[in-house]
Amino acid sequence: MLFVDFKFLEIMWLMGRMLTNEQVNSYNSDGFLGPIGLLKPEEAAEIRHKIEKVESEFAGQIQSRCKIKAHIPFLFLCELISHPKLLDAVEDIIGPDIMCWGSSFFQKEARDPGFVSWHQDSTYYGLEPCETLTAWIAISEASREAGCMRFLPGSHNQGLYDHEETLAENNILSRGQTVLGIDEAKAIHVPLKAGEFSFHKEDVLHASDPNTTDDRRIGLSVHYIAPKVRETGFPGASAMLLRGEDQYGFWAEDIWPKDDFDREALNEVDRVWKMYQMKPEDRQPSL
Repeated sequence: MLFVDFKFLEIMWLMGRMLTNEQVNSYNSDGFLGPIGLLKPEEAAEIRHKIEKVESEFAGQIQSRCKIKAHIPFLFLCELISHPKLLDAVEDIIGPDIMCWGSSFFQKEARDPGFVSWHQDSTYYGLEPCETLTAWIAISEASREAGCMRFLPGSHNQGLYDHEETLAENNILSRGQTVLGIDEAKAIHVPLKAGEFSFHKEDVLHASDPNTTDDRRIGLSVHYIAPKVRETGFPGASAMLLRGEDQYGFWAEDIWPKDDFDREALNEVDRVWKMYQMKPEDRQPSL
């Protein structure tokens, strides 16, 4: 696991780079990288305040209402996923042309028994090639006690593992998809302070434990790709072009919200989530 010298990163950012060659090599070797600094504590607190304001209108967790493309209804989240320092780090790994095809909240309330079982994202993304770069952004502190992300280094080099759909109680994953028989002694925890993020490959094994603290753990998982990656399981799949250009045309264009809570954009989130729940043969592109 490689930790980040934030002062050195600031110098690198001013020079037009966010990550060092060593960090990029570590990401490619281990399948993950973090923590990496992004927001000041007060900036992270402001985003948390906006999220909790939205939740007061939903009367529930934002992750329960906004699936797959959680950023689309919220201008402040679209600004977060396109933050220049974040995109600079993404560019250091996947290149200058950057799209975001999705995002999801992963929230655990105080003393929450919810957990995420060992899994690979690539088992249900349906992308070709399997080259999603996921940024997991801590909106509140994600300490080890709060159930931070943990990874199995190098597991992305072992191909696809067999997953069982357990539908286990308290498993945050939609189908309880689980890889059994993991050697927990080899797992690496990546705790994050509010405003920090980590990167991981879509085929690296990862999981997280319950939150045993007295505060909420709020994280936003953001999925970036180069335009050469195509979606094979969802007709009319869409994404946001955040930097560079799309020379392939595999993706329709996602809408950009008008304000910090664009209720009309919620309809698009609902449409995509409804399609996700369908059998592949029943999915139809929007007209």
